Amino acid sequence: MDVMSRSDRDLVDAVEGVSLGQLVVGEEMSVQYFRIEPGAEVPEHSHPHEQTGYVTAGVLTFVVDGEEREVGVDDAYVIPGGEPHAARNDGDDAVEGVDVFSPPRLNADWSE
Repeated sequence: MDVMSRSDRDLVDAVEGVSLGQLVVGEEMSVQYFRIEPGAEVPEHSHPHEQTGYVTAGVLTFVVDGEEREVGVDDAYVIPGGEPHAARNDGDDAVEGVDVFSPPRLNADWSE
């Protein structure tokens, strides 16, 4: 069994104001920490991984098929693989949480 702490991992800047950190990578899934600063946006993108997540701080606005959905503290979400999506932080506080990807997403900075 592998155990990793967020403090043991370096964060990378995926886009301005969006920091990501790979926590653990297994054979079937990976877990990634994210922090999105106020006013920052994750541009629309898609990937083959199914993505589930959980917000631990702030409120994140997802845009999927032109529809906006707010996800706040203690909310969880799922995005099917291949579905285009974007996200932004419209609030005054940073948004933090974790994402789980299956199959594993190997690079936290989206460079794969």
